Amino acid sequence: MLPRTASATRTSQLNRLVSAGSPRVLPRCPPSLGARGSLALTHRLLSTITTQQPSPLKRQPAPRATVGFERHLATVLDEPAQTATAPLYELRSFSPQNPLTVRDQTRFFPKQRVNYHGVPGDVNEMYLVFEACLQVGRLERAAQVLKRFATLDVLPPADFVDLFNQYLDAKVCQLLEEPAVDKADDIHKAFETTISGGRDFPVGGETVALLLKASLTSSDPATMQRYVKRYLSLLPKQTALETVFNTEILTYEELTKVAELCPKYNMPDNVDPETFAQQQLQQQQQQEEAAAGQPEVTTEHLLTSGEASAVPEVLGTPQKGYGLQFVKRTVSMFAGIPDGFDISTLPISQQREIQAKLERDCVEASLARWREENESLQKMGLNTSLDTPSLNSRLYQWQKDLEARLRTMLEEVEESEKATRKQKEDLDRCIYGPFLRQSNPERLAAVTIISTLSSLAMGGAHKGATISSLITHIAKFAEEDIKVQKLEAMVSKQKLRKTKSKQHNPRSVLRFTNMTASAGSGDVADSNTVGVVMEEEAWTTLIRTKVGAALLSALLDTAKIQLVREDPSTKTLVTQNQPAFSHVMQLRRGKKVGTIIPNKAVVDLLVREPVPDFLARHLPMVTPPDPWVSFEKGAYLETKTPVLRLKNGEREQKLYAEAAIARGDMDQVFKGLDVLGKTGWKINPLVFKVMLEVWNSGEHVANIPPLNPVFEQPPEPASTEDPTIKRMWLKALKNIENERSGLHSQRCFMNFQLEIARAYRDQTFYFPHNVDFRGRAYPIPPYLNHMGADHLRGLMLFSKGKPLGESGLRWLKVHLANVYGFDKASLQERQDFADENIENIRDSVKNPLNGNRWWLKAEDPWQCLATCFELAGALELEDPTQYVSHLPVHQDGTCNGLQHYAALGGDTWGAQQVNLVPGDRPADVYSAVAKLVIKGIEDDLAKGNEFAKAMHGKITRKVVKQTVMTNVYGVTYVGAKKQVLKQIDAAYPNLMAETGIETPLVAAYVTQHIFRAMSTMFKGAHDIQNWLGEIGGRVCRALTPEQLDEFERSERFPQGDGTATDGNLTLAGTPKKSSSHKNDEILNNFQSTIIWTTPLRMPVVQPYRRHGTKTVSTCMQDLVMTIPERSDPVNRRKQLQAFPPNFIHSLDASHMILSALHCDELGLDFAAVHDSFWTHASDVDSMSAVIRDAFIRIHSEDVIGRLASEFQARYKNSIYLAKIQQGTQVAQEIGRWRQKHKLGPRKELLLEKERQELLRSSNPEDVERGKKMESPASIYELYSSDQDLTVPEDLKEVTIGNVGGGEEKKVRRQREMDEEGEVDGSEEAVEHEDDMQEDDGQADESSLDALRNTNHFALAKKKANESIGSGGNRQRSFIDVWLPLTFPPIPEKGDFDVRSLKDSTYFFS
Repeated sequence: MLPRTASATRTSQLNRLVSAGSPRVLPRCPPSLGARGSLALTHRLLSTITTQQPSPLKRQPAPRATVGFERHLATVLDEPAQTATAPLYELRSFSPQNPLTVRDQTRFFPKQRVNYHGVPGDVNEMYLVFEACLQVGRLERAAQVLKRFATLDVLPPADFVDLFNQYLDAKVCQLLEEPAVDKADDIHKAFETTISGGRDFPVGGETVALLLKASLTSSDPATMQRYVKRYLSLLPKQTALETVFNTEILTYEELTKVAELCPKYNMPDNVDPETFAQQQLQQQQQQEEAAAGQPEVTTEHLLTSGEASAVPEVLGTPQKGYGLQFVKRTVSMFAGIPDGFDISTLPISQQREIQAKLERDCVEASLARWREENESLQKMGLNTSLDTPSLNSRLYQWQKDLEARLRTMLEEVEESEKATRKQKEDLDRCIYGPFLRQSNPERLAAVTIISTLSSLAMGGAHKGATISSLITHIAKFAEEDIKVQKLEAMVSKQKLRKTKSKQHNPRSVLRFTNMTASAGSGDVADSNTVGVVMEEEAWTTLIRTKVGAALLSALLDTAKIQLVREDPSTKTLVTQNQPAFSHVMQLRRGKKVGTIIPNKAVVDLLVREPVPDFLARHLPMVTPPDPWVSFEKGAYLETKTPVLRLKNGEREQKLYAEAAIARGDMDQVFKGLDVLGKTGWKINPLVFKVMLEVWNSGEHVANIPPLNPVFEQPPEPASTEDPTIKRMWLKALKNIENERSGLHSQRCFMNFQLEIARAYRDQTFYFPHNVDFRGRAYPIPPYLNHMGADHLRGLMLFSKGKPLGESGLRWLKVHLANVYGFDKASLQERQDFADENIENIRDSVKNPLNGNRWWLKAEDPWQCLATCFELAGALELEDPTQYVSHLPVHQDGTCNGLQHYAALGGDTWGAQQVNLVPGDRPADVYSAVAKLVIKGIEDDLAKGNEFAKAMHGKITRKVVKQTVMTNVYGVTYVGAKKQVLKQIDAAYPNLMAETGIETPLVAAYVTQHIFRAMSTMFKGAHDIQNWLGEIGGRVCRALTPEQLDEFERSERFPQGDGTATDGNLTLAGTPKKSSSHKNDEILNNFQSTIIWTTPLRMPVVQPYRRHGTKTVSTCMQDLVMTIPERSDPVNRRKQLQAFPPNFIHSLDASHMILSALHCDELGLDFAAVHDSFWTHASDVDSMSAVIRDAFIRIHSEDVIGRLASEFQARYKNSIYLAKIQQGTQVAQEIGRWRQKHKLGPRKELLLEKERQELLRSSNPEDVERGKKMESPASIYELYSSDQDLTVPEDLKEVTIGNVGGGEEKKVRRQREMDEEGEVDGSEEAVEHEDDMQEDDGQADESSLDALRNTNHFALAKKKANESIGSGGNRQRSFIDVWLPLTFPPIPEKGDFDVRSLKDSTYFFS
């Protein structure tokens, strides 16, 4: 973790701040709205670009804030024109030489301390507090924040005026609600002291209109006239009234009054009094209706039938917590619906109302449940404070106590804000207070309890949770709930105030400043701009930490648990009141970490169930999802959900996505997600009935875990036996307990899923989708969806049915064979398989649990049972082809990642193994690799290799399958070895006893052969992966022209304005270090992430960075929090290892979206699970043609050539740190040059920067000077070749067939931990292990053989002593040189023609 220095970054939060114009006030502010009636609240919640129709009464001002994106080499006008009639499923051409580039031109401001008013010193935090104060009507606090903005002088004048207008808007609205002389005077005084008496602020029509509106409330005509004249004089005389009129702030009567008071100002020519008056009257009527309230159309009568359902209840897994009841409460609205009634038959408006109720029914469900159970127990005469069997009975009391504490806390906040001399706790309250006020104590208390318990349960209640993670979890959901409340208020206002609420404020947009390129970069600035609405930003880490700590602290103070225990001596019952949670400090990895530990009684209740969090907002939808139109506008009706799944607050991908959305690059992705989301689903009633019977029986059937699993306990060894045996016995007991706990957790989670399935059993429902940063689509509802396990897929039916036809009947039989596991045969053999098992199919349908249970022998038993029901139903008809089928039939790719690699590399042999080449039977790449491994082992056996002897005859398809499947997606050698080890241990548990060789060493040996077989079979893919790793490695070690300019400024002005202000360590004035350390320091401050564009024009930004940290003081303890910033250095290791697999994922995601769009165009229902595509049986032939066509279209283009062109344009004029092998001629020449000049790495970098700028100059004299300059890079150009460059160690495990080193270290470390009897499997330990540098040597057979019968402890001690004796230094085998960034040539492609797969029957089958 990198420490964060006191420097603030101007992020999109601030961009949003400085580009947000002052909102419009209504001609009348209804008293019910108060200060919240200001559009300062509502314009923050706009989540889509609304097209504003030109008003006949106003002139449209040009938007001042826009989004620009900088392009390289040419403008967007150079791109091929898109044909308006081109279908969506066609690839849209784009020029890779002009990639979308978001230049971060944001300014950086030094962070200040919190001042004595309790106003933070960070610009983003100041804005969030300012915004919150406006929304809750705390205008005095907002004025203090505004004053600090002026004092710090960190905003351009126009941007500061925009903020002042928001404040002025709220003040005027407050004045109109409660007219008073002192309030009007405050407005005039605020203007004179803040704007008029300050810097040269640009005063516009909006400011003047608001001031005029306040002036017209004066009861003194002379005072009114004086103010009106004063403010009108701020605008040009000829256009003053027109400018004011165009703001739509003043009514016609008010504008007329202004004209009467100042007759020398002319009324605008475009004012139509009658039309204007009519429009004002309509708005007034809407406001009066809103204030009085209007009856809304309700669907309550549709959801209550009074009839009990005939469908049996789902047997609840014995749970002493509240999670299952939470699910039942959440879906309880379905309980009153008559059996067989489908909400989709209602009018769409009523469907949407029910869906909105589902999304809102979260916190209310918890509060109602706690209240009901508490009242029920009280009616029974039970004391809810005593040791009752349910945690749920205590939560209501916790909620009431916490609610009271939060009310007191808000009173303390008010006192702290008024205090003249503020202590530390007062300053904290001033920061988090406005955010707590945005909700109410009742909801805050419920959110705190739910999020705390769910966080503890998910992480293991007995272990507790770190304060930092718990605080972040609480604050995250508090923030989400506040946003939901704000959105609900916004929606209710929009229903009655559509005209005003939908007006587009041209200033409320994000803008990326479009600047000319830096000197010497050679780039041409692009003048194209696109407007985009910026979504509401998340709280900063400081605010999130302060709010979360305040809520958690209040919970710890109030949550008590009263225990009743028997006194062991007196045998009497003793009651004791104990805290439900304790705050303790624990040692973790050598550091003291604040931890929240639940009371043992609470742990006993929590460990028995996985507690769901905000479930209601993540259920399937009962109405088609809204189309995606912006980053957070789409899918759910009221719940904001981003179209892009982001983690850890990553912003760069979001910035690129929003810029791409703004210029239409995401249109195909949006439409593809809409296609996936509009597919209707139903629960399969026949399968659900069987599943419910199995579940309620408690029997272990298929993947349904047993209710009461029975394990054979191993006998305890005698105390006199070997301690190792006792340790093994304890380990066996622990494994049994872990398995028992795991089965129970699985059953609890399935309990949730079955409850949801039961609630939706008669409904048509939909799965809204979004994508991850690579473009892969996922359903948003996490509990019930078609991407789930076999039992969930078996429950899924399309809501619409289609007659089978001849083709559909054939594909239904093939599908049965596929899900049974008979999928390696030809299509005809699969069809024959179904025909030969007709009796088994019918028996499975008639007696699924009491017959011969043939379906349970299938690979996917529940999907097999669903297919049996479908096929049996068809065969019962006289003409089975007329059967209306709802069952999704799958077409699965053959190791889809390898299919893409084979097409990219042109590997004919590899293409044959993954069915890209037509064949009579399906090829099996896993069996092919297994055969190569067997051959390699037989060759070793002939040489007397003991490892080959141990594994002779033991290699099967299953042993190699997982490693082959994941190798293409970036599995490392160590990860692959673990996969092989797992298969060997499962298949041959006595291998070590039989051979005398440790199984980890045998697994390492087999893994080597698998990797060699892969590199042989997919040579072209191997070369492509190598190339991807190399170009990615160069990018991660490169400095862009902007970063080079910043570096030069920091070097030339180490103490002045030129000091680097990137939020990290200043580069100048650092202590002397070795050259390699200095180079690393430069790269650690400036690094570029890997970015590319998918075939669908979606920008992909890899998110792997090493984030800095910041110490945040809270009311509980000081916390070191991670602060993600766009300027953080990238994690080179993760960037490089993830690049090849992520690139392939982006291709298969594009393939799926293109297929979805084409299928929709043809009228097919379509669903997908990555590389498994689903449709009706009758449409499989059509979908198969679509799948092949989409794949051919993607790979008929030069995918790799386009990527190379994009990288050359995107990273043009960059300089990267290359590694040159020691001992080569070029290394020797550079060494002699360095001995002579002694410049050091920093000055060498500046020298190379100057040389490159001269060579790019348009002045021939400068070019000649550049040619004459001598630098390490110029020497490299004279003497070297690409073979002199070494492969960075980060690339060791990137490619197919590359075996990582460090085997000795890994085995040794594993043995040592086994001897200690404990392995640290924490996330932190895993991350630490991932970051360990591995040895360069490969784990060949000789090194593995040397590890046999080794005393690993002695070996570790010997190596440690050797390291100490040598000072811990190793001779470097390379030297660092700054070179202009170029990329190696693209590997030569093989002779495979991708068009041949059009005739491949088994490409997807």
